[in-house]
Amino acid sequence: MSEGRSSIAIDISVASDAWSLEKIEDRIGTAIDTAIRVSRARLEDGAELSVLLCDDAFIRGLNRQWRGQDKPTNVLSFPAATTFTPALGDIAIAYETTAQEAAAEGKSLSDHFIHLLIHGFLHLIGYDHRDEAEAAVMEKLEREVLAELGIADPYARFETA
Repeated sequence: MSEGRSSIAIDISVASDAWSLEKIEDRIGTAIDTAIRVSRARLEDGAELSVLLCDDAFIRGLNRQWRGQDKPTNVLSFPAATTFTPALGDIAIAYETTAQEAAAEGKSLSDHFIHLLIHGFLHLIGYDHRDEAEAAVMEKLEREVLAELGIADPYARFETA
């Protein structure tokens, strides 16, 4: 278990040998701490987060089981099922899809991974993107967190002048 620098305990599980990001625990802790600060999230004392680094086959099974979509995806978030514990929930990130997207978009794997982590975390603390207004709020927060981490705006390439 890796203790975040703020008020959250982060449990990191690696279920795929493909993941080899250097200092991953430190990067995850710093990213989550920054997201907590920027979003002004109020977490319970003893808040916990689980991060699973998996492969496409594993996340495909989760996506099929929980979302009815029989295909891999980059990130899935699962909010805690109960409010009786300080657990926020789980974030699963698939290596192959993440690496393919990073390469296709000309981003480093590490930066894209952190973006997906932040995206998943924001879902766990109540943000969503079901409509344009929600998406705008969530993307603004993602941009702010990533900027503080020195990561380029992942949405800039989608905007038109």
